[in-house]
Amino acid sequence: MKVTRSVIPNLFTVVNLFCGFASIVHSMEHDYAAAAMMIVLGGIFDGLDGMMARLTRSSSEFGVELDSLADLATFGLAPSVMVYTLYFNTLNPLGMLLAALPAICGALRLARFNVQLVGFDKNYFRGLPIPAAAVTIVSFVYFHYDASSPAALQTSNMWLATLTILTALLMVSTIKYETIPKLTKSGIAAHPLQFAVFLIALTLIVATVGKAVFPLCALYIVFGAIRSFIGYLRHRFANTEEDEDVYEEDDGAHELAR
Repeated sequence: MKVTRSVIPNLFTVVNLFCGFASIVHSMEHDYAAAAMMIVLGGIFDGLDGMMARLTRSSSEFGVELDSLADLATFGLAPSVMVYTLYFNTLNPLGMLLAALPAICGALRLARFNVQLVGFDKNYFRGLPIPAAAVTIVSFVYFHYDASSPAALQTSNMWLATLTILTALLMVSTIKYETIPKLTKSGIAAHPLQFAVFLIALTLIVATVGKAVFPLCALYIVFGAIRSFIGYLRHRFANTEEDEDVYEEDDGAHELAR
């Protein structure tokens, strides 16, 4: 069997897949802290496999497909199992359907990404990336989910349900979300502002020992939605002005004809 350079990034992808499996096992054992950490660890390896593919110049269609399958397990199935065992199992049969939304919408999101891989806008993701959706959910569970009292638990469950549904719908939306700039000289030079924001976010996460992850994810989600809405309004306003210009030209032509 011939061993090629593509084995290196694919090994990182396989570790990502294993992290997703380990997270599911921990969720079934009700060890949600470990389950959340395994998803975050999977996210780290998900970023490293792309970096290694660029360094070794070994990108391939096989690697893309394997990466999507690993992402579906780690960032789709694992969060679905987590929220089901944590809360949604009390809402059967509706709870099973709601808990499945991260996995279902994540699969749709990844399939759309793969078919749009050639010629898509590399500065943006169309729809919330599945790792961002997963990290939003698990960071809330790890740092902010409170089961200390019935009232606190009820509030936490309400927020968990809202986050699960919202992030799932955003994954299959057409809202544009910025990509993380490539950690190369050309990538930093092309997107200096995005790189600066990335460094600030990373510093906050380290300084707060991870507690800033959920607020930063929330800001990322809200900023993308607001920017998309402003872009929509600008597009509508530009089209309205064009229609008015066309109407005025036609009206002027009619006056001259008289």
